[in-house]
Amino acid sequence: MANIQYYDVILKPVVTEKSMNLMADKKYTFLVHTEATKSQVKEAVEKMFQGTKVKNVNTMNLDGKNKRRGTTTGKTAKTKKAIVQLTEDSAEIEIFEGL
Repeated sequence: MANIQYYDVILKPVVTEKSMNLMADKKYTFLVHTEATKSQVKEAVEKMFQGTKVKNVNTMNLDGKNKRRGTTTGKTAKTKKAIVQLTEDSAEIEIFEGL
Protein backbone atom coordinates (compact mmCIF):
# COMPACT_ATOMS: atom_id res chain seq x y z
CA MET A 1 0.00 0.00 0.00
CA ALA A 2 1.23 3.45 -0.86
CA ASN A 3 2.20 5.96 1.81
CA ILE A 4 -0.75 8.38 1.58
CA GLN A 5 -0.62 11.72 3.39
CA TYR A 6 -3.83 13.20 4.82
CA TYR A 7 -3.96 15.96 2.19
CA ASP A 8 -3.85 13.33 -0.59
CA VAL A 9 -6.81 11.34 0.77
CA ILE A 10 -9.72 13.65 -0.08
CA LEU A 11 -9.82 14.42 -3.81
CA LYS A 12 -13.05 16.46 -4.15
CA PRO A 13 -16.55 16.77 -2.71
CA VAL A 14 -19.48 15.07 -4.41
CA VAL A 15 -22.22 17.58 -5.23
CA THR A 16 -25.45 15.79 -6.11
CA GLU A 17 -29.05 16.16 -5.03
CA LYS A 18 -28.77 13.14 -2.75
CA SER A 19 -25.55 14.36 -1.11
CA MET A 20 -27.12 17.80 -0.53
CA ASN A 21 -30.07 16.16 1.24
CA LEU A 22 -27.70 14.16 3.46
CA MET A 23 -26.11 17.39 4.68
CA ALA A 24 -29.16 17.97 6.90
CA ASP A 25 -28.01 14.93 8.91
CA LYS A 26 -24.39 16.22 8.96
CA LYS A 27 -23.31 13.65 6.38
CA TYR A 28 -20.83 14.82 3.74
CA THR A 29 -19.79 12.91 0.61
CA PHE A 30 -16.26 12.99 -0.86
CA LEU A 31 -14.33 11.24 -3.60
CA VAL A 32 -11.26 9.76 -1.91
CA HIS A 33 -8.05 8.02 -2.92
CA THR A 34 -8.72 4.43 -3.99
CA GLU A 35 -6.31 2.98 -1.40
CA ALA A 36 -7.45 5.15 1.53
CA THR A 37 -8.88 3.40 4.58
CA LYS A 38 -11.73 4.59 6.79
CA SER A 39 -9.33 5.69 9.53
CA GLN A 40 -7.28 7.70 7.00
CA VAL A 41 -10.45 9.42 5.74
CA LYS A 42 -11.44 10.27 9.32
CA GLU A 43 -8.00 11.71 10.07
CA ALA A 44 -7.98 13.73 6.84
CA VAL A 45 -11.40 15.33 7.48
CA GLU A 46 -10.52 16.25 11.07
CA LYS A 47 -7.19 17.81 10.01
CA MET A 48 -8.40 19.62 6.90
CA PHE A 49 -11.57 21.14 8.39
CA GLN A 50 -11.01 22.75 11.78
CA GLY A 51 -13.56 22.04 14.51
CA THR A 52 -14.96 18.88 12.91
CA LYS A 53 -15.28 15.58 14.77
CA VAL A 54 -16.07 12.49 12.74
CA LYS A 55 -18.58 10.03 14.16
CA ASN A 56 -18.73 7.49 11.32
CA VAL A 57 -17.22 6.82 7.88
CA ASN A 58 -18.83 4.66 5.19
CA THR A 59 -16.87 3.88 2.03
CA MET A 60 -17.77 2.32 -1.29
CA ASN A 61 -15.70 1.22 -4.28
CA LEU A 62 -17.14 2.20 -7.65
CA ASP A 63 -16.17 0.43 -10.88
CA GLY A 64 -15.41 2.42 -14.00
CA LYS A 65 -18.14 2.98 -16.56
CA ASN A 66 -18.01 1.43 -20.02
CA LYS A 67 -17.30 4.06 -22.67
CA ARG A 68 -17.20 3.78 -26.43
CA ARG A 69 -15.76 6.06 -29.10
CA GLY A 70 -16.52 4.66 -32.51
CA THR A 71 -15.56 0.99 -32.45
CA THR A 72 -13.00 1.39 -29.65
CA THR A 73 -14.28 0.45 -26.21
CA GLY A 74 -12.79 1.07 -22.79
CA LYS A 75 -13.53 1.84 -19.17
CA THR A 76 -13.15 4.94 -17.04
CA ALA A 77 -11.03 4.78 -13.89
CA LYS A 78 -12.25 3.10 -10.70
CA THR A 79 -13.15 5.51 -7.89
CA LYS A 80 -13.86 5.36 -4.17
CA LYS A 81 -16.52 7.40 -2.40
CA ALA A 82 -16.75 8.13 1.33
CA ILE A 83 -19.75 9.37 3.30
CA VAL A 84 -18.55 11.06 6.49
CA GLN A 85 -20.98 11.63 9.37
CA LEU A 86 -20.04 14.31 11.89
CA THR A 87 -20.97 14.38 15.58
CA GLU A 88 -23.79 16.61 16.84
CA ASP A 89 -21.43 19.13 18.51
CA SER A 90 -19.11 19.28 15.49
CA ALA A 91 -18.69 22.35 13.28
CA GLU A 92 -20.10 22.39 9.78
CA ILE A 93 -17.82 21.99 6.75
CA GLU A 94 -17.59 25.36 5.00
CA ILE A 95 -17.01 24.23 1.40
CA PHE A 96 -20.64 23.17 1.10
CA GLU A 97 -22.06 26.53 2.26
CA GLY A 98 -24.05 28.43 -0.33
CA LEU A 99 -24.68 25.50 -2.65
